[in-house]
Amino acid sequence: MVSKVSVKRRAGRVRRKIKAVSNGQPRLSVYRSSKNIYVQVIDDAKGHTLAAASTLDKDLKGQIKTGADSAAAAAVGKLVAERAKKAGVEEVVFDRGPYLFHGRVKALADAAREGGLKF
Repeated sequence: MVSKVSVKRRAGRVRRKIKAVSNGQPRLSVYRSSKNIYVQVIDDAKGHTLAAASTLDKDLKGQIKTGADSAAAAAVGKLVAERAKKAGVEEVVFDRGPYLFHGRVKALADAAREGGLKF
């Protein structure tokens, strides 16, 4: 079992690396719960959310079987890529938070890349 301290340490390490590389680009932030996955494109300079998507959106709720699998994460990735492009965002910095780049997080990132977002 992973301790809360190690999770916070990993999240801080990822945040520091993102701040160093971002150069004013929006951040694609991922939150993964046991039943759903949520994504936001955030402009940290202004403190605004430019685009967001989750497995609880009305657009996706009827199409996906459950919000806790890779297929649902891929659908959310495509949806957030569409919404970000409508908002005028072409390139983002991927913020995986304390989650390992594996499974649902990787499926979401791959789908967002296929949708036209550049990391």
